[in-house]
Amino acid sequence: MSDPAHKAATLIEALPYLQRFRGKTFLIKVGGSAMDNEDLVSALMRDIVFLEVAGINPVLVHGGGKHISAAMDAAGLEAAFVGGFRITTPEAIAIVEETLGGKINPHLVELINRHGGKATGIPGTGVFRAHRIPGKGDDGQPVDIGRVGEVVSCHTDDVLYATSADIVPVVSPLGKEEGTGKTLNVNADLAAAALACALKPAKLVYLSDVPGLLRDRGDPESLLHSVTRDAARGLIETGVITGGMIPKITSALEALDAGVNKVHFIDGRVPHTLLLEIFTQKGIGTEITS
Repeated sequence: MSDPAHKAATLIEALPYLQRFRGKTFLIKVGGSAMDNEDLVSALMRDIVFLEVAGINPVLVHGGGKHISAAMDAAGLEAAFVGGFRITTPEAIAIVEETLGGKINPHLVELINRHGGKATGIPGTGVFRAHRIPGKGDDGQPVDIGRVGEVVSCHTDDVLYATSADIVPVVSPLGKEEGTGKTLNVNADLAAAALACALKPAKLVYLSDVPGLLRDRGDPESLLHSVTRDAARGLIETGVITGGMIPKITSALEALDAGVNKVHFIDGRVPHTLLLEIFTQKGIGTEITS
């Protein structure tokens, strides 16, 4: 097939998806190694502009764990984790806030605007209400991990105002503690799922540093392209899904139960992975369906 014909075929393949999702909301979470390569991050923000121009309402929730660890190291603070949660002391939360709100969030907004879109940064403290949670040590006993929280409710007015004005909201994973108003560090995957439960988007998309759900973690060829909610639960019960993927998948299933149509897990290290997953028949990662 000649190159012009191939390009035309790609556009035609995308047409029914463009028609189906026009006016719908996609909630996209980006984090992990997907944020390490600046060229890939810039390309992803351009793809998000493509979604907005196509009439889709993208909402972006970002992480920043490696950047936070680097900033803590520069400040002479050790990055420590318990059960996958960062121990967040009063000194550490100041660095978390500065890294997420002062560096990563405005940078993503600037990239979207540079590519011809319109974006606005929304502090997670204006969206997520949270309460503190303990960690669990190796012995299963509770461990004080400091200013770490889980979302108990979402205030979506600012997010909905942005999407109604064709502006991409870029939300940081920080919560405001109920009762004290103090800032809490919130796992970005869980924050995205909580916001999806409130917004009920057509799609919740996780971009990270894995291809999707693998039947065999050592074999990329064992990628599961589509699984149902029940099948995903079965993968947890049988030990196919383990470790840090369990809370990610569990939160995704909660989003589906709340009314999200589909959840996607895709590899953010692949250029244009978002468009390939959404606008092609085969996709590139794993979709979890009702």
